[in-house]
Amino acid sequence: MSERANKLKNARGRAARTRAKVQGTAERPRLSVNISNTHVSAQVINDEEGKTIAAATSVGAKMKGSMTEIAATIGEKVATAAKAKKVKAVVLDRGNKKYHGRIKALADAARKNGLEF
Repeated sequence: MSERANKLKNARGRAARTRAKVQGTAERPRLSVNISNTHVSAQVINDEEGKTIAAATSVGAKMKGSMTEIAATIGEKVATAAKAKKVKAVVLDRGNKKYHGRIKALADAARKNGLEF
């Protein structure tokens, strides 16, 4: 197995371990965060119905600043959109990433704008 394939396999395993512990319900949906090298996206998902309640992304938006600042902006936007849909509490799904840096900035900004974790 190549080094790249091994890294991807390990990342999928980490994400699966995280998602096995996190389940979104109607009362407490899942805030799924995806951060790539160039973009940040977050969605609030009700797993019981399989529906996205609210979402925010940096794709197509001309955002300035560091990726951490962009992540914080996306956290604010997704929290505002979720509050507009009457969602107060969520469960954070960080995928295969550590709760550090950009993920932490997004979560802190969402908390500051009224989402409960």
